[in-house]
Amino acid sequence: VQLQASGGGLVRPGGSLRLSCTASGSLFTFNAMSWYRQAPEKQRELVATISSGGIPNYGHSMKGRFTIFRDNDKNAVSLQMSNLEPEDTAVYYCHAAVYRLGRWDTYWGQGTQVTVSS
Repeated sequence: VQLQASGGGLVRPGGSLRLSCTASGSLFTFNAMSWYRQAPEKQRELVATISSGGIPNYGHSMKGRFTIFRDNDKNAVSLQMSNLEPEDTAVYYCHAAVYRLGRWDTYWGQGTQVTVSS
């Protein structure tokens, strides 16, 4: 299974970006698909996660500004980010998890850089 993320870039404060991630090589629906981020010299943190049933959960500083979507048919997840702040600058990672055969299997995509700067 490979996760391919795209959509990062440079944006001004207050601007918007949409990140996308598609899983390939998977024959199953992931229990959860998520976005994490890691800023320089900081720990990786959860941005948002969404269940296979479409129920989202957000990190505390993202709720209201970020929206996570998924398309189970395409095994894809997107993150719409609005009203971006310099503190949102980080490498954003796509993550997927599936519970099968009695265990959790997890997968990470390559990161995509988001830079919020004037």
